[in-house]
Amino acid sequence: MKELFPAKQVMGFVSSLVLTAVALTVYFLDMSFEMGMTILVITAFIQAALQLVFFMHAGESKDKNTIYTTIYYAIAIALVTVFGTLLTLIWGYM
Repeated sequence: MKELFPAKQVMGFVSSLVLTAVALTVYFLDMSFEMGMTILVITAFIQAALQLVFFMHAGESKDKNTIYTTIYYAIAIALVTVFGTLLTLIWGYM
């Protein structure tokens, strides 16, 4: 019976609930903007990683290296896009 219980998925679900509770405490506590945004960004990235690993089964197939490489590439493109936009529109470099 133990092999039929989805322990990894339950652990991922509970972890997602805990991270959501942490994000809600940022809202309910009167934190500074910088501290709140730092906590929210960190919990968002952790929760996205949990979703990929536990619920989308990113590491369970035989081509997991390709999947993780694609994820790293997508993160790199997203960071370049975000920081490039900040660089040109907010910080005034053209």
